[in-house]
Order: sequence, then structure tokens, then C-alpha cells
Amino acid sequence: MPEHAADGTFVNPTGEVRDFLRRRREQIAQRWADEPLFRTVFTVSRDEAVEAAKAVVDALAEVADAARVEDPDAAGFSSVREQLGRMGTARSRAGLSAGQISNELASLRLPLENPLLADLQEAPEGHVRACMTTLTVLIGTLRVVVMQTALSEGQALIDRQRLQLLEVATPVIKLWDGIVAVPLIGTLDSARSQVVMETLLEAVVEQQARYAILDITGVPTVDSLVAQHLMKTVAAARLMGAECIVSGIRPAIAQTIVHLGLDLGTVVTRAGLADALAYALHKLGAGIVADADLR
Repeated sequence: MPEHAADGTFVNPTGEVRDFLRRRREQIAQRWADEPLFRTVFTVSRDEAVEAAKAVVDALAEVADAARVEDPDAAGFSSVREQLGRMGTARSRAGLSAGQISNELASLRLPLENPLLADLQEAPEGHVRACMTTLTVLIGTLRVVVMQTALSEGQALIDRQRLQLLEVATPVIKLWDGIVAVPLIGTLDSARSQVVMETLLEAVVEQQARYAILDITGVPTVDSLVAQHLMKTVAAARLMGAECIVSGIRPAIAQTIVHLGLDLGTVVTRAGLADALAYALHKLGAGIVADADLR
């Protein structure tokens, strides 16, 4: 039944919706547990879906209690934001579009309308209308929260996968005891350059390498930004006790470096990976014998 203030008037609509949600919590959760958004996400047991639904009902009641039904950043959503994000992401992975997920969220309002109308039978028409509007706005805000969180988690997943691809595309090869190499293929940007530096430094420590070769044969172009990243990597390796050698500088890249006025005078460079390896072996005191000399 609707709540009355001390003077006999009805309480404000947000308070009415808050009390309704708390009063009907179990019934609402049982109804929501059968809705696709909960039923297809929480598949271990129906009880799991019911408990998840109760958490959302509690969150909505807290938001209504704070009279922030239009605010997706309301504190009441914080306790279920992660859960809502997982739900939205799960439905997206199941092949649903953003519009379809939004429709599933909108359908959560229907199991609330009839019970709320039943509780407001004795209330004035204006109060009923205000309560129904408040409920509609609250569910609409819930939809915004779910979509925002799902998009955020989706972007985080993309970022993690991109980082993993960068790591896979930046292997560190042990060429000899004390010598490691990173063959770079494709375009270098800030993110990938950072991965190159981190991966190379980790390998220098793990392999106790004294020489690290950066082979840029597969890098199509070198601009001032790429050159700066290379210089930073060389300097970082030097701080770790390893000398860095840049190999694979093709004529076109050499001309670009000259035109850019970049100073690579402090960096050891070699035409190819084999030349760089020969340099590192020589520095380690290892001799190279030609095949003809072994016959």
C-alpha cells in the first residue's frame, strides 16, 4: 500500500518507488529471473539469477532513496555496475545488438508496472502518474548504466587483446649466450614501441644479455617519432648493462634519417641482422669461421 506522510498526504514519487521496490523485492526478483537478460546470463541455477536480480532491485531502491533517478553516476549503481557490465557484455557476445540489449533492459519495467499500480489503487491519479513516470525514468537510467559499462568493458577487452597482439608480434629471440634480438615487422607507434622496450628489457634481464639487436628490416618507414623511440630503447638497454645494435637500415630509411636531421651517431648500426650478430659475437670474443675453412 502507498505510504502516507504525517499529514495524511502521499509521500513523494521517488520515495513511493523506493518503498515499492523494497516491499516487492522478492516478487520482482522472481519475475526478473525469467527475463532473457537474467535467464540467459546466469545459467548455473535459477537461484543465481534471482540473487542477481535482487541486487539490482536493491540498487534501484538506493538510487530512488537518494532522489537521483536520472543520474547514471548515482552511488547506488556502484554495487552492481560490474555485474551489469558483465550482463551487457554477455548478451553482446551472444550476438545481440546494442538496440536489442536496450530492449531487454526496457522489458524489465513491465514486471514492475502492474504490482506498482496495484499498490497505488487508492492513490490520486496525479500521484500514480508521477510514480509511473519516476519508475520509467529509473529503468531508463538503468539502461544507460548497463550500456555505458558494457561499452567500457568492451573497450577494455579490445585494449587487452591489442596489447596481447603487440606482445605476440614483438618476439625476443636468443641468438647466442649473451645476445638477444627483436625482429620488428610493420609500423611502429607509441604503444608498440613501449611494448618493444619493455619486452627487450625483460629479456636482457632474464637472459643476462650483453648485446641486444633491434632489427628494423621489416619496418616500412622511419620518421622522427620512430627514431626517438629507438633512441629511448637503446638508452634504456644501455642502463640495463646491454649494448643495443640497430640493424636493417635500408637505403631509403637511411636517406629519411639524414633528411630528418636525426643524430644516431651514438647508436651502433649494421646493414643486416647477420652483420649485427657478427659484431656482437666479435665483441664477446667468439670467432666466426667460414665453411671453406672447416673443409
